[in-house]
Amino acid sequence: MKILFPLWLLSISATAMCQDFHAVEDFLDKYCLDCHDSSLQKGDRSFEALLFPLQDYHALIEAQDIVDQLNLGVMPPKDADQPTEDERAQAVAHITKEIARATEKIQDTGRQTTLRRLNEREYLNTLRDLFSRRVDTLGLAATFPNDQTYHHLDTIGSELVTSSFLLQNHFEAADRIVEKSLNPRQQPKIKEWRFAGDFDQGQELSYAHKHVYQYRYLCVYEVPNTVNHEGGYAGLEAFSEGVHAHGEYEVKVLAHAMHRDTPYDPAIFQMDFDEPFRLGIVSGDARVGKLHHPQPIEPHLAEVTVADGEPQWYTMRVWLERGQQPRFIFPNGMANCRTAFSKISRTYQNDWPADDPFHKNPGIAQARRAVLKHGKMPHIRIHEVKVRGPLYDSWPPAGQKAILGKANLTIAETRERIIRRFADRAYRRPATDQEVTTLVNVADARIAAGHSPRQATLDAFKAALCSPAFLYLSEPKPKQNRHLSAYDLAARLSYFLTASLPDEPLVAAAADSSLLKPDTLLQHATRLLQSEHSDGFYTGFTDSWLNLRELGGMPPDRLESAVYYHDDLETAMQQEVTHYLRHLVEENRPTRELIKSNYTFINHPLAKLYKLDFPYPVEQRYQFQKVSFKTPRRGGLLGMAAVHTISANGIETSPVTRGVFILENLLGTPTPPPPDEVPAIEPDLRGATTIRDLLAKHREVKTCAECHRKIDPLGFGLENFDPIGRWRDSYKVGRKKWIPIEKTGQFADGTAYQSFHQFKNHLATQQDFITRHLAETLLAYGTGRKMTRLDRVEIEALLDQIKTAEGDYPMKDLLNQIILSDIFRSP
Repeated sequence: MKILFPLWLLSISATAMCQDFHAVEDFLDKYCLDCHDSSLQKGDRSFEALLFPLQDYHALIEAQDIVDQLNLGVMPPKDADQPTEDERAQAVAHITKEIARATEKIQDTGRQTTLRRLNEREYLNTLRDLFSRRVDTLGLAATFPNDQTYHHLDTIGSELVTSSFLLQNHFEAADRIVEKSLNPRQQPKIKEWRFAGDFDQGQELSYAHKHVYQYRYLCVYEVPNTVNHEGGYAGLEAFSEGVHAHGEYEVKVLAHAMHRDTPYDPAIFQMDFDEPFRLGIVSGDARVGKLHHPQPIEPHLAEVTVADGEPQWYTMRVWLERGQQPRFIFPNGMANCRTAFSKISRTYQNDWPADDPFHKNPGIAQARRAVLKHGKMPHIRIHEVKVRGPLYDSWPPAGQKAILGKANLTIAETRERIIRRFADRAYRRPATDQEVTTLVNVADARIAAGHSPRQATLDAFKAALCSPAFLYLSEPKPKQNRHLSAYDLAARLSYFLTASLPDEPLVAAAADSSLLKPDTLLQHATRLLQSEHSDGFYTGFTDSWLNLRELGGMPPDRLESAVYYHDDLETAMQQEVTHYLRHLVEENRPTRELIKSNYTFINHPLAKLYKLDFPYPVEQRYQFQKVSFKTPRRGGLLGMAAVHTISANGIETSPVTRGVFILENLLGTPTPPPPDEVPAIEPDLRGATTIRDLLAKHREVKTCAECHRKIDPLGFGLENFDPIGRWRDSYKVGRKKWIPIEKTGQFADGTAYQSFHQFKNHLATQQDFITRHLAETLLAYGTGRKMTRLDRVEIEALLDQIKTAEGDYPMKDLLNQIILSDIFRSP
């Protein structure tokens, strides 16, 4: 089959170009069209009507797909005739050259950023910095609809639609944040509360605590995220009204660790008794629900380590909103106290007096009472609690002082000045006179309606927070403006690297236009990455790139994977990835370490999961530390439990799901969706066949074979990891049968591997693809638009600039070049 050339090509004087096209024609005819003509279209691709030179965007996509598959070595398939290395290289060179030429000619409207709304996390971060106060205690976005994503990215303007429901939520959030942050006008009086000797423990434990302790103690037994919620939260039932004003409060606790030397089988508790007990505080609100149960708003506010022996006083400072109170938690407590009470009562009841009521009535209520009376149940015991506040370092607090100062708001000119200053900051650029006039008119109307000048000014602030100038990043400029304005660039850089609005130095650089200079731009990028708010980048980007925000979306089985819950592995898994990425950037490590390395960043719970030594003191067990190792089972993203968990369904693993994860999120070469007529694979729970056998049969179906020969080998390489990332050498089928895991496989290019180590080594040879996809994802995340095939030439030129003689791509250099690129600095 021949590829058709348009007649006008014959008049081109560039004979060499014609020769290149004929060479491509011969190559495709010889090696590709047997499978990808109009009749077969394997992989949903047909190259029969592909015209050279490339005429449109669709043709450009087809050509780039050809280059990608040739570079990966997966086309032609290993059982077909293979081109020589010289033939392959020449075909890639000719097509790549034509792609570069066509990119300059073909237009694609998708290359301009769509008007982009702040997503939920950017919105909350912006309010946090605008008002200089905590917002996670308010639950401002508790009823917001979920942001729509594109390939897991939550920054893409075309996906971030605004509904009337969301807009109503913005109105309510604006009202709450302004009123909470800029009121009261007068400093609240400091109050003190003391609680001792009358601690109602909550419904399930109340009977036992009444009969054993006469409510003298407030006790915490288990981690917060259990099924039964009996002893994971210790609230102050006598403090149902909560504090009288928002602010920081001093909480003093007289407490000690009880029975860390318990004689009972440690397996009952699933906790590490070598660790000192930790006492934490989260907020609680009796108006919302039971104080001993989880609540929608409960950020972790403070934590101390509690000693054994006699009770000691511990002091913590925490932020509470009006009506909230401190609740106590036990982050490294037992896995489930109800289960523990039950097991202890069954196993050790003969140690109790013969006349104990439990022997006649062995229910859970009597079990709790008997264990507390006669046994040694590990827990944190609180004797007394003192709360004092709110405590402010100065008045007015930072947020009020920065926004209102001591201005006389009865003077119209002063009101206008204050409103303009607020709008400048909220809009991330100087507000126009018309915008300021609109807000001033709001204030004037409120004054006319009988409200005070101060309240009217606050209402103008609320209007600003509901305006498109705040909720949306600046509208894209006309295409003739090649680069963003200084203020738009400041906003793009800041939301990229901190997920929040520009700080004062960045605004100053925008004001004098020095930010438009490449050196200045990189200086501010480096500064932002070193700031405390850089967590906004590392967390936001890994959540998007690897879809880590969905960790826990398919919860692991609580029996098979209890450690996931009582060691809070979900949080630890996310933090391992963000710490690792931060290290790669800060140390300018090569991108190949995304796939293979001999170190990672973990805490003690993850070290236990990975069966790695954690050579740090006991008091540092929950801090993330760099740990080096020799085992080939860990190192790089594919050795991290976060990747294994997000690519499983919580109960079992699937090579298909994990293979697709690698293709889409690491290599950037997704396969087309399966045909509608092809059923999903379900493992044979009777153990008649292995998943490999099932997939082998699946590949016999012609409509499935083309994609599965690329997917399956990548998934097989991760089969040694269970649904939460533990290493395994076999997996369970049915109730009793265990099947050994085959550690061998063969990539689509014919390369065989005999172990996970070899699997990673070969995947690391694809770092050109991995780095290009990483660059594309960073650019899409940072600009708020989808990368198109027309961006490919510039992205590859960007990568060529930083590629070292050894073929590596340093991470910080990559990030810098992305920030300096025309793509990033253009509308």
